[in-house]
Amino acid sequence: MRLFAAVLPPEDVTSELGSVVEELRGLPGAEALRWTGRPGWHFTLAFYGEVDEDVVPDLSERLARAAHRTDPFDLALRGGGHFGGRALWAGVSGDVAVLRLLADRAEAAARKAGVPMGEHRRYRPHLTVARSRANADFEAYVTVLEAFAGRAWTVGELCLVRSDLPKSGVPGEQPRYEVVARRPLGSAG
Repeated sequence: MRLFAAVLPPEDVTSELGSVVEELRGLPGAEALRWTGRPGWHFTLAFYGEVDEDVVPDLSERLARAAHRTDPFDLALRGGGHFGGRALWAGVSGDVAVLRLLADRAEAAARKAGVPMGEHRRYRPHLTVARSRANADFEAYVTVLEAFAGRAWTVGELCLVRSDLPKSGVPGEQPRYEVVARRPLGSAG
């Protein structure tokens, strides 16, 4: 199964971002972008790719330990940017150092469970809101996102998420996401 570890913002937080994304979807050229649906909004901590089902229990247990060693922390969606001309994202503020630590721990948990992770790269927290098949000019979109500052929330869990990519070939079809495990942060976990 195709898995990743993530932090999922709560509904009230994604609702605020949703209002800004609706504004972005009204900008010229927005119809050429593939917009991520709200159920797909998350901060990927570590992407695992295809994981054998027999590895999932060990991975899940190691993620529980990583979560237990990380105290709850505060984040807020803030600003945005783009990766080249291919991905538009919302940014984050708050305890970003703790978010990075949790990402490192989620990656280490996978390595210890035997999941091949490839080369380690510094974690760059972002929540993808749109993608482009060809290079796009995101300047106007980033200008709107730079003014965005959402409410803070306390991150209290690390999630193991399964993603199923679209198979129908229908334009605009979104991946489906299913939380496989929720691991509370801190001593509650």
